[in-house]
Amino acid sequence: MQQRIVLAALVVLAVLAMTIGASAQQVAASAAPAVLSAKDVSAGDTAWVSISTGLVLLMTIPGLAFFYGGLVRRKNVLSILMQCFMMMCLITLQWVLFGYSLAFGPDVKGLIGNLAWAGLQNVSADTPSAYAPTIPHQMFMIFQMMFAVITPALIVGAFAERMKFAAFAIFSLLWATFVYDPICHWVWGKGGFLNTMGVLDFAGGTVVHINAGIASLVAALVIGKRLGYPNRMSPPHNLPFATLGAGLLWFGWFGFNAGSALSAGGLSTRAFVATHLAAAAGGLTWAVMDMVANKRATVLGIISGGVAGLATITQAAGYVTPMAAIAIGIIAGIVPWIFVSIIKPKFGYDDALDAFGVHGIGGILGALLTGVFACKAVNSAGADGLLYGNFHLFKVQCIAVVVTITYAFVVSFILLRLVDALVGLRADAQSERIGLDLTDHRETGYTVLD
Repeated sequence: MQQRIVLAALVVLAVLAMTIGASAQQVAASAAPAVLSAKDVSAGDTAWVSISTGLVLLMTIPGLAFFYGGLVRRKNVLSILMQCFMMMCLITLQWVLFGYSLAFGPDVKGLIGNLAWAGLQNVSADTPSAYAPTIPHQMFMIFQMMFAVITPALIVGAFAERMKFAAFAIFSLLWATFVYDPICHWVWGKGGFLNTMGVLDFAGGTVVHINAGIASLVAALVIGKRLGYPNRMSPPHNLPFATLGAGLLWFGWFGFNAGSALSAGGLSTRAFVATHLAAAAGGLTWAVMDMVANKRATVLGIISGGVAGLATITQAAGYVTPMAAIAIGIIAGIVPWIFVSIIKPKFGYDDALDAFGVHGIGGILGALLTGVFACKAVNSAGADGLLYGNFHLFKVQCIAVVVTITYAFVVSFILLRLVDALVGLRADAQSERIGLDLTDHRETGYTVLD
C-alpha cells in the first residue's frame, strides 16, 4: 500500500513537470522583459555564491546526516543518512518544478508566488533577477534550493528512529510545499507581507529555524515517544560521527550566512565573522553550563552549543556588530541549554535530537535579538534595532515570530494527521525494536546490533 502511494506520488511529479512546463511557456510569452542584462553579472559574486551553494549542500549531506546519524542508536544510523539523502533528491525536484516559483515568483496578494517561474521558465542562467542583481537568476535559484532542502531535513531530528520511510517522504514533500514555500515568500519574496512590513531575516532564522523547529515540536507530539523513553534510551552511538557532522555544519554555515550577502565583499565578510563568533561563544557557553550543572563538560554539549550559536546568529548575521554576535552566541548557549536540559525532561516530550530545543528556540531568539542588536552602520539595507532606539523593528520581529509559529504549528499538525491517515506515521513496535535500518531498508551500518 505504502509503496503504491509513493509510486503514485512520483508519477504525479512527472505529470506536473510536463504540465507546468507547458503552462509556464504560455506565461513566459506575456512576461515583461528583464530590466537587467548579462553585463550586470559579476564573476566574483557568482563565484562566491556558487561556492556558498556547495557549502550549504554540504550542510545536509554529509553534515546534518552525520550529526544526526551519530546521535541515534546504531540500528537507526542508515535510516538517518537515507532520510537526509532522500531530502536532497526529493526537494531538489520539487523546487525546480514549482517550489521556487511559489516561494520567489511574482507575488499574489502578499501570500504566495505565482507559477510564472515553474519549471525554471523565465529563470535565466545568463541574466540576473531583482533578488540578486549581480549573479545569474539560476544561481540565486539553486542557492535558495539548498535552504529549501535543509529546512525539512532538520525536522528529521524530532521523529528520528520511529517514522516510516514512506510517511517521511510524503510528509516532507507536503511540508515543503505548504509550509516552507509560503513562509519563505512572506519573509523573502518580493511583495511578501512580512517582507513589506520590514522584517529582517538575513539567512533564515525565521524561514528555516523557527519554521523547522516548530514543525519538529509538532511532529514529536503527534508521533509520540520512542519505546522506553526516557528510561531505556541509549546514549548517542557514535559521538565522533556527530562531532564530524557538527564540524561540517559549522564549515557549511559560512556559505549559509555569508553567502546570503549574495556578493563578495564587506557584507559577506561581516556575516562570516559574526557566524564564527556566535558559534564559538555558543559552544563555550554550553560547555560552561554543563560544568556548572553537571560538574563536567561533554562533547555532546559543546557541539550542541556550537550548533545553537549558529542557528541563533543566522537571522542577525548580516546586521550586527562582532560584539553583538558574541552576545547572541552566549545567549544561544544558555536558553537552548535550559530547554534541552530542564524544560524537555519536565514536560516529557520526545524531541529525539533536540531539533526544537536547538533550532526552534535558537531561531526565535535570533529573530528577537535581531530586533535588539541590528545596526544600519553594519548594513545600510537593514534597520536599527531596539538598542539603537528603534522599537518598531523589534515589534515587527515579534510579529514575524508569532505568525511563523502559528502557521507552522497548525499546518504541520494538519499535514501529519493527513499522512497518518494515508499511510500511518509510525513504524510498528517490532520494527522500532529491530531498528529502521533493517525494517525499512534491509541494510545495516554495522555488523553488531543493539
